[in-house]
Amino acid sequence: MSAAKPQGTMLGHPKGLFLLFTTELWERFSYYAMRAILVLYLVDAVQSQGGHGLGWTQADALSLYGTFTGLVYLTPLIGGWLADAYLGQRKAIIIGGALMAAGQFILGTPHAWVQGMETEVFYIGLGVLIIGNGLFKPNISTMVGDLYEEGDHRRDGAFTIFYMGINVGAFLSGIIVGSVVAYFDGNFQAGFICAGIGMVLSLIIQFLFAQRLLGDIGRTPAAQIEKAKAEAKGEVRKEPLTKIERDRIKVIMIMGLFTIIFWAGFEQAGGLMNLFTNDFTDRMIGGWEVPTTWFQSLNAMFIVIFAPVVASIWIRLGKNEPNSPVKFAMGLVLLGIGFLFMIGAVLEMGGDANAKSSMWWLVGAYFFHTMGELCLSPIGLSMVTKLAPLRIASLMMGAWFLFVAAANKIGGIVGSFIGHGGAKEEQLANAMSIFAGIAITAGISGVILYFMADKLVDWMHGAEDGHHTEEQKLEEEIAVTAEHEAIKR
Repeated sequence: MSAAKPQGTMLGHPKGLFLLFTTELWERFSYYAMRAILVLYLVDAVQSQGGHGLGWTQADALSLYGTFTGLVYLTPLIGGWLADAYLGQRKAIIIGGALMAAGQFILGTPHAWVQGMETEVFYIGLGVLIIGNGLFKPNISTMVGDLYEEGDHRRDGAFTIFYMGINVGAFLSGIIVGSVVAYFDGNFQAGFICAGIGMVLSLIIQFLFAQRLLGDIGRTPAAQIEKAKAEAKGEVRKEPLTKIERDRIKVIMIMGLFTIIFWAGFEQAGGLMNLFTNDFTDRMIGGWEVPTTWFQSLNAMFIVIFAPVVASIWIRLGKNEPNSPVKFAMGLVLLGIGFLFMIGAVLEMGGDANAKSSMWWLVGAYFFHTMGELCLSPIGLSMVTKLAPLRIASLMMGAWFLFVAAANKIGGIVGSFIGHGGAKEEQLANAMSIFAGIAITAGISGVILYFMADKLVDWMHGAEDGHHTEEQKLEEEIAVTAEHEAIKR
């Protein structure tokens, strides 16, 4: 019985890419809508004081935010393993998406329905959301790579397109959820319900189009596919990993450490920078005040506008295109430049916590953070699919998100240094120290990675650019012929 094949191409890519693009768009809309209001919901006054939130301190809210976003990126390690070994990617995506929708709707449970148990219901919703995300996130990213055979130079471009889908969803989320919350007079539960609806749309799209556009991609666990291919060829691989595979995984691990530094700074957007926007930024345009959550859409808007520009720059550079480690280094330096704008915002206030900084400082910060993200995040996803052995591809994607998990938790801890509800002057001074510390750390890390780049490319054994030395060709032919044949499915 022959396997079902994905059908057709669009804009030079398999149509399945655009199905995954749309599925991820609505899933990311759901996640970022929830992220945009999470901290604001936690610090808003409780109902008895006229608010709709839980009345936490800023430090406690940022600490919880770091824990939540950390776990969101930790559970993909387990979800990737389950998909590789037992479920297959498609089934993992459906189960995960259903759990994520349920989690959003639990968070949207009105306080009046659960009086006295608001916090417990909140934690249950977060827990269900985290588990669902663990099954969804690594597997949809891996399926993008599965649409292309090894050496297909469309793969980096595919991840850039896929990344645009993520950010279209993220852009819509901040605008729509902010408008929904405002329409319902500051009721954050309405925002969580809105996020849940986005997740349901993602599931419906998968149900309707997956089989026709993806064929059998993602239906069978990757470990079973590789085992069957090895048995058909009379090969049983007893060595868990070859030397080339170990070197390539080593590159993933090292690059992951620098990824921690980037995302720990970048994720201040939903935490410390979100609160700074709310408390210390002049958001007035004439007589209208821009909702705080709308600034969360700036990053996504810049991604959608500039992702094609950055992708075309890489293509135009041709042989002079920087390798992945150099692009990562550029991303870290650009992140540091972004935080210089946040330092400028604090300096403009002159130490007066009752003053307001211009919103243009935030626009500049988000712009440079976005340019850094474009140099790092889609390149990282593509790199993992190039370097990870097939039989543990989703597991390694989960491991990649594990670094992001650590970054989010560290970012929450760093952001919580703003203080536990003390004087605004003290919070402003602490924010200045945090912004400066991240800028310096990111800049130094970028320089270090730049000087490590050539060695890391050597350890990739030709996966970076498709060119092998004669020695590498011979070694690879002996060590990973089975792997190469398995990838070409």
